[in-house]
Amino acid sequence: MTVRPAFTLGILGSGQLGRMIAIAAAELGIPSHIYAPDASTSPAGQVAAHVHTAEYQDAEALAEFAAGVEAVVCEFENVPASALAILAELVPVSPGAKALQTAQSRQAEKTLARELGIAVPDFWPVASAAELADALVVLDGPGILKTDRMGYDGKGQIRLDSRAAAGEIWQQMGGVPCVLERLVDFSAEISFLVARDAAGQLSHFPASQNSHQDGILARSVAPADCAETLLAEGRQAVSRLAEALQLVGVLAMESFVTATGQLLFNEIAPRPHNSFHWTIEGCATSQFTQLVRVLAGMGFGATDMDRGWQMVNLLGQDMDQVAGHLARPHRRVHLYGKTEARPGRKMGHVSWPI
Repeated sequence: MTVRPAFTLGILGSGQLGRMIAIAAAELGIPSHIYAPDASTSPAGQVAAHVHTAEYQDAEALAEFAAGVEAVVCEFENVPASALAILAELVPVSPGAKALQTAQSRQAEKTLARELGIAVPDFWPVASAAELADALVVLDGPGILKTDRMGYDGKGQIRLDSRAAAGEIWQQMGGVPCVLERLVDFSAEISFLVARDAAGQLSHFPASQNSHQDGILARSVAPADCAETLLAEGRQAVSRLAEALQLVGVLAMESFVTATGQLLFNEIAPRPHNSFHWTIEGCATSQFTQLVRVLAGMGFGATDMDRGWQMVNLLGQDMDQVAGHLARPHRRVHLYGKTEARPGRKMGHVSWPI
């Protein structure tokens, strides 16, 4: 007897997160269908059952894609909101329009956090060199200027102080809307991850403690070495954000722990997050499997961990270390199938128990 899967998962985007979502879905007997301009040659396309190569603005192609899947998930937050709006009329989507639109704007996500009573570093939206000059006067100290949209892994941002020449900095940033943030004196960086289903039920993962190098995540350790009161505060904050965004899927929140012990919001990502890749081996249910379970209506899996775990990113300049990791019996190496290794490009990760 031939058994045909009753559920096909559509994945909008084609990078390593889409790849790991597709692998998690396959382990549950669920085929994946990738939609992206480079779907056929992408990390996600290499492991998916189906691929659809088309532009995100192609309404006809999006409709054809939707007809062959039961749900669609965005594997990165910079998918055009218009594409998700088209799909939302045809099939259930994750993370949802409000979550996607909010996460695409640093101003919007920080404003929402502040409105929800979540502590946020001082910030000033700036849309011109003159506004930047005024904001620098109020800043009166060190800060970070970030593009409002499309920044990631340390890109689209620059450190500065109140003495900076606003006109020169504005030109250097490309003259696009930005957010100026007060520089935080922090002792740790902690990220929180919650899954939320269509009924509004929540499931939390243990928090991760992170270290960055040149703006890119280098290492995550779990569970985070942090006071339980702060961990509880973080779980409450990410829960409030997920509920306010009407999110269906998973939501990560990055936070600072200041030198005085205060938890401060940094940013959100309504998708699986690099700092939780250790969950593939380290949790009873990985972040990718949890996401698939939510979208397929399978209910939450347990998120317990029986020991500490750590994850280290493998960047383009780290590929000569792969053989050494593979030779270690307790290390789990994940390579993303990218054909070109460049400095700073995420080529894979490796996890092992602490």
